[in-house]
Amino acid sequence: MLNDDAIEYMRAQKLPKFQIEKLLAHDKKTLSTEAHWVATLEGLDITGQQHVRIATEGALLGSVLEHGANPSLVIMSDDAGQFNVLCHVLCWIHAERTINQLIGFSDKQREAVTEVRSRIWDFYDDLKAYKGAPSEQRKATLEARFGDIFTTKSCYVSLNLALTRLHKNKAELLLVLDYPEIPLHNNLSERDIREYVKKRKISGCTRSEPGRRCRDTFASLKKTCRKLGISFWKYLQDRVVGLDSIPLLSELIRQHARASPGRLAPKHAMG
Repeated sequence: MLNDDAIEYMRAQKLPKFQIEKLLAHDKKTLSTEAHWVATLEGLDITGQQHVRIATEGALLGSVLEHGANPSLVIMSDDAGQFNVLCHVLCWIHAERTINQLIGFSDKQREAVTEVRSRIWDFYDDLKAYKGAPSEQRKATLEARFGDIFTTKSCYVSLNLALTRLHKNKAELLLVLDYPEIPLHNNLSERDIREYVKKRKISGCTRSEPGRRCRDTFASLKKTCRKLGISFWKYLQDRVVGLDSIPLLSELIRQHARASPGRLAPKHAMG
């Protein structure tokens, strides 16, 4: 769907301006099938692989929001640009690595890095405490402290540049002050994908597209069952035998969502 949300995403992902203008001028804003969409892009001479991907992602996002998806859905990432959509928040663990990877060339530079890292982790601990007991006063205090920490000037130029970069991401690092229910890191996603990464290191990648879909589908089912407290083996047996004694996973997810009304369920993303 070529609506404002779709176009905004395409602009954010740096789709060329002249291609965006072609899409805006197109008379059909809603396309019902993938074939129609592909034909439309080809007709507008949008054929580059990256440009097709950006335009398609934008149209899909526009359609999802048009059909009622919550525009305040929180997406957490390690600052990979393709995940900067909807209500974007950054992982503090990945953000701090910007400082952690610095190696000073003198004792003073190393001391500066150590001091800043200590202040950051103290701040992180206070963010965790805030999540348990949020208040407007504590929110204002934490916002002020963030500014003090990430505008620090030291004798180490690389450290100053890293702090400046993180300070520019203030809104995405402090979104937890508005949504205390969201996590501060995406370690859950890291753990979810770790099993797949280990298997890839041992066995290599799949040889075909059906093989990839099979691997991803069963990995998703397995992880979903675990998070819902269901035995994956029993779930497979239930479906293969045809007992259907275990409800659809989608219905179980809805039940869990209804059990926590008013809470945003953040989606974690990897970079």
